[in-house]
Amino acid sequence: MNGYFIEDNFDAVVVGAGHAGVEASLALAKLGQKTALMTLNCDSIAFMACNPSIGGTAKGHLVREIDALGGFMGIAADNTMLQIKMLNRGKGVAVQSLRAQSDKNFYHRYVKKHLEETENLRIIQAEAVEILTENGKVTGVKTAYGSVLTAKAVVVATGVYLKSRVIAGEWYKYTGPNGFEPANSLTESLQKLGFTIRRFKTGTPARVDGRTIDFSACTRQDGETDVYPFSFMSERVKTEQAPCYLTYTNEKTHEIIRNNLDRSPLYNGSITSTGPRYCPSIETKVERFKDKDRHQIFLEPEGADTNEIYVQGMSTSLPHDVQKAMYRTIRGLENCEIIRYGYAIEYDCIDSMALLPTLQFKKVEGLYTAGQINGTSGYEEAAAQGLMAGINAALYLKGEKPFVLGRDTSYIGVMTDDLVTKGTDEPYRMMTSRAEYRLILRQDNADMRLTERGREIGLVDDARYAVFLKKKELLAKGREELKTSVPLKTAKEFVESYGGSLYGGITYAEMLKRGIPIADVKEKFSAFSDLPFDILDTLETDTRYEGYLERGLKEIEKAKRTEEKLIPPDIDYNAIDGLRLEAREKLDKVRPINLGQAERIPGVNPADIAVLMVYMKK
Repeated sequence: MNGYFIEDNFDAVVVGAGHAGVEASLALAKLGQKTALMTLNCDSIAFMACNPSIGGTAKGHLVREIDALGGFMGIAADNTMLQIKMLNRGKGVAVQSLRAQSDKNFYHRYVKKHLEETENLRIIQAEAVEILTENGKVTGVKTAYGSVLTAKAVVVATGVYLKSRVIAGEWYKYTGPNGFEPANSLTESLQKLGFTIRRFKTGTPARVDGRTIDFSACTRQDGETDVYPFSFMSERVKTEQAPCYLTYTNEKTHEIIRNNLDRSPLYNGSITSTGPRYCPSIETKVERFKDKDRHQIFLEPEGADTNEIYVQGMSTSLPHDVQKAMYRTIRGLENCEIIRYGYAIEYDCIDSMALLPTLQFKKVEGLYTAGQINGTSGYEEAAAQGLMAGINAALYLKGEKPFVLGRDTSYIGVMTDDLVTKGTDEPYRMMTSRAEYRLILRQDNADMRLTERGREIGLVDDARYAVFLKKKELLAKGREELKTSVPLKTAKEFVESYGGSLYGGITYAEMLKRGIPIADVKEKFSAFSDLPFDILDTLETDTRYEGYLERGLKEIEKAKRTEEKLIPPDIDYNAIDGLRLEAREKLDKVRPINLGQAERIPGVNPADIAVLMVYMKK
């Protein structure tokens, strides 16, 4: 470090203060590590560059898991929400997900204040230009000013800022989202360390002046008050909530888009980076789904202190004149005035298969990455990775065993395993369909699955643990009450009113298994009197799907047999006779830690696994 100005000496440095960087820095600081959180601009901390919302399908699961482990996103979402609702109510409980519309500016301020008040944590506004290493280990971070922050662990969570370029039609500019400065120098440092760099893309729609929208021409969408919040520490959701509105595109909208595709960067060759398949632009939707004569558009408030309305469903990189024309074809938006036009943004990210399941880079000890730099999309995916990277960086500094969640324990485990084992060729989004055991990995039981583990690590404090123990006690009480038997004479008419037949006594649990709602059982028999509705929801689900849950647990136990068979880290796959060439290449690239992970590598078949097992026995 001779010749450098030493800004300060830290245990860990987190580069980037988006949703991943926030969780990583808080985890490190709470676990006793002196931590620096670097940001290009303090005004961009926890900034919601796209939709000002938290949660959504599968994403709500991630937020509750973050909270169950002692993370912060759920608390921030509960305290800054404008509206909340449960998605997929008409579907099975495994795919139901919380989603909240957040107050964009308040969310930023709320998180920033919490960071400022956290012990062991210092915020520094500076651009990181180089990750410093010595003998294959991290030693610090160099800033654009030429100063150095020394550290033995670094978490890189740069989001979409690496060489970011914003595009709208023929216009482009090398800038970050919302006019924030990009990070133009760090990519070269990452490449020198051995990372493979990719170029991904995402986008955002216009923000419209709410005063120029005719909301009476749209369908009002209210929030819900009979749902549990994101955080297990929050008692209830807000009763006063802001409305959102639903409207649709039409054939005129589609005609304008089709007539201007030659001016779209997505179709004229101006953008060659890979975009998200599951969150396409409006021009992509019009082209891909030519049989649809309309697409849903949700008008969502950006905050309580602004008239800006987020036009969800119309992400675009078309020129501004085309955007204005197409927005004004939509019912309710005929006279709208655009405050911020939509744009696409492309940025550098890494090949996530270069990471261990701890999110540590395989080639440099103490170097972790989290969030969109790993090829993911979404605030929730980023925050979950940030939490895991922060935890593991802290454990690494302490010389303790790493913390890895399996696919059978959490959506966080599913996502992490997907990233490091399969990789991704497009912005990765968490979906319930990715989880093999999604009936077990529900939102309502995230604390029952993970809070004990968070306690063991040291992230779950006494107050949170007391809430967990109280819930555990109430669940046990409810399960005991479910065994209550109701005589035939008392229950017959009630059960038959639901289309069933009864010839003897019946327990509350058996009623639930017949499809009778627990709320109706409670009302009829004055049962479960002091149990809150979230406890009742869990009891109803666990009882009704008891057979499926037992089957899932057996499958998990079976899968654990291969997960427990560890592969030596120094194994030479090229020396194993019988392994196909493709399998050798894939196994050597991923370097799986156990046979279970090896089985999930694309290109490695059961015969390869059998050969590997024989070799390991020898």
